[in-house]
Order: sequence, then C-alpha cells, then structure tokens
Amino acid sequence: MNRAIYRLLRLNHRVRLWLSRQLTPSGLWLLAGLFVFGLIGLDIKRSISYQIFVFLLAILVVSIVLSRLGRYRFSAVRRLPRFGTVGTPLQYRVVIDNRSRRPQQGVSLVESFENALPNFRTFQNIVRQSRQAKNSRSEWFRLLALRKWTFAPAVPLPSLAAQGETEVIGEIIPLRRGLLRFQRLTLACPDPLGLVNRCISIDRPQSVLILPQRYELPALRLPGSRRNQADSLALAASVGDSEEFRALREYRPGDSPRKIHWKSWAKLGKPVIREEQEEYSVRHALILDTFQAEDYSEVMEEAIAIAASLAYTVQTQESLLDMVFVNDQAHCFTVGRGLGQSEYLLELLASVVPCQDKGFETLLPLVRSRLSLLSGCICIFLTWNRDRQTLIEQLQAAGIPVLVLIIAPEKGLATPPDHSCLQDADSSLHVLTVNNIQAGLLAL
Repeated sequence: MNRAIYRLLRLNHRVRLWLSRQLTPSGLWLLAGLFVFGLIGLDIKRSISYQIFVFLLAILVVSIVLSRLGRYRFSAVRRLPRFGTVGTPLQYRVVIDNRSRRPQQGVSLVESFENALPNFRTFQNIVRQSRQAKNSRSEWFRLLALRKWTFAPAVPLPSLAAQGETEVIGEIIPLRRGLLRFQRLTLACPDPLGLVNRCISIDRPQSVLILPQRYELPALRLPGSRRNQADSLALAASVGDSEEFRALREYRPGDSPRKIHWKSWAKLGKPVIREEQEEYSVRHALILDTFQAEDYSEVMEEAIAIAASLAYTVQTQESLLDMVFVNDQAHCFTVGRGLGQSEYLLELLASVVPCQDKGFETLLPLVRSRLSLLSGCICIFLTWNRDRQTLIEQLQAAGIPVLVLIIAPEKGLATPPDHSCLQDADSSLHVLTVNNIQAGLLAL
C-alpha cells in the first residue's frame, strides 16, 4: 500500500512539472477552466456549460496543432562558474545558436536538474512518523521543498536572429549545498495563440559545486593562548613565533650538525651554529557533529552553514583551525594563514554527508590526540546527550576553553544542556534554533 502511494506521489510531481513546461501561464488557466466547466457541464440537460467546455477544448487542440507545425533548430552552450553559494544568485552565460531561417520571438529558457525526489525508504520513515495520512502527505511536500536543488524560473529570451548566435545571462538561486548537476537546456517556443509550448531539449550535462550558506558573524574573540606546535614547523613563516633564524653562535660540543651555518663557517674558518626559536601559535579545533539517522535534516544543514561561516573568517586571524568531522571515517583538516585556503575547506563542507553507521564515540580518539596542540575548541552539535557532554568534560579537564553551539529544531531540544560541565570561565554554551540562526549568532 505504501509503495503504491509513493508511486502516485512521484507521478503527481512529474505531471505537475511536465504541465508547467508544456503550457504557458495562459494555457494553465485554460486547462483549469476546462476542468471546472467539465465538472459543471456533466449534465448537459440542465446546464449549457458543456458548450464552454467544448469551445475551450477546441482552442487547446488548435494550439497543440499549431505548436507542432513550427520548425525549430537550436544549439546551445552553457558556461558555468566554478562555485556557487546557497542562497546567493548564481549567474552564468548561455550562447544560443538559432539555425533556422526565421528569427524566433517569445522563446524562454528552462533548466533541468538532477532528480531530487526522496527514495522509498525516506517515504516509509515519513509514514512511520506520521500516524495520519494527511500528515504524511504534508510532510512529503515539505520534504520535496527541502530537497529542491534550486529555484530556476524560466528566462525570457530576446529575439533570436535567424542563423545567428545570441548570448544571454541565466540566473538561478541554489537552495542546497553539494554538486548541482545540470541535465538539459530546454527552449520553450509558444504557439501563435500563446497557450502551448513546443519544447526543444538539448542535453548539456554539467555540474557546479554549491558551497554552504555563510552567516554574518560578530567579532568573535576565540578563547585560548598560544601553544607549542611541534608538528607544524612549515607554518612558521606566517603564524605565531617560528623556528626562523634568531642568532648565530659558536659551536658547542653536542650541537646537531644539522644546525651548522655553513656559509659562516667558510667565512670564519670555525663552526658556527644557527639558533632558532620554537614555534608557538594559537590553534583551535572546530568539531562538527555529523551523527544522525536521517538522510537529510535542517539541523545538520544549519550546523554545516555555521561551520562554513567560522572557517571562512579564520583567514583574517593569526591562528590555525583544525576542522574535525566524521563521514566514512574520521577526518581532520587544518586551515589558516600560511597553511591553506578557507575555500578548500568550504569545498569539503559542501560534500559532507550524515554519518549513520557510527556512533559519536568514534570522534573522541581523534580529538584526544590533538589536545596538547589546541588553544581552544568550537563544538557544533546536532543534539545534546551524555556522549557529547563527556567530550566537553574531557576538553575542560585538559584546560581547553570551549564554545559550544547546539543546533535545535523549531520545537527545541528533547534534553536541556547541562551547563555544569563548563568549568572554565572563558567557556560558554549556546542553543540556536533552526528558524533563528542569524539572530542567535549575532547575540554570541
């Protein structure tokens, strides 16, 4: 039964999408009129509404025939940028070649993207969580809206010259992070009555990486002091103190031959040692919680958006940032001045998926291995429970200040966070709801 309902919902979605492309707005109104007068005119003995129905049907048939009589020959090339950002208009160029001998007017450009319909397993989860069928349908449509890749209205084109090329600017608004896959370019050519479109589809599979949304952040003062970074000598030139040249001195028994300054030895005729100072820098960890049972959730998307916002601001600070998260395995990527660009980390965050087959405890060993290097820690959690509280307690026991951000659904957290786990005066814990993220961040 559930599978049959699932197939009907998919069919309904595809029919609505097909009608929106095959008919112009006027054609959709005519179709609605056909439906209304068809119902009213069922009893032809008591109503003459059937005559209006027949008249509208005749107009629609004539429009369909006229739309098929036209001869159209197009080719098109799409030129996409490398990246886009969720919620930010993405503009790109499209070069259209009208190969017919007549100029074309009133043509519109429609983009087709990868199918984002939820699978049957996701639909079963919706039915299981919703006891009433009405709630199941509303939840299905809500999920369709959440999984929609982009808002891409039809682009009206200028007059297309006969046997000539025309360059236009397309614009879409990405709604989800990840790899946005373009499939087809469709040129919708209306019939002379302006009711039915003749759709010319051109296969142009391309893709563009959509980066996570970024929020405006206040001037955050991340807690923590500089620590010795014994495994980060390559960062010395740009971050904190360094092991660059400090002074020259005479050789002493026991000095490492690696620190001999050969040019000075050749000049003075006796061994000279190059003195260096150890590297100290501020290093923070950004722990992103990716452990959830669902394939998709607003809570995780908001958590990734906050992580992207924090990672993007690191490039203006004299510090390092270790991004720690788990997908198929535990990952740790370091960005900061002198090491890597924040854009690379944004690319990684754009591809993060929920970790459904592991527990939160798989993250703990990776964090423990870096405790001696960390000056502070930012934790972004999807929920609050004993495992996450244990991590905070371990960080506090190691003398590491923490900033904890818990992303809560609109209805709030099932278990209120325990602030007693924060022992450091510089540590803080905040709960941000999915419908009020920006205001919550500005209030930090």
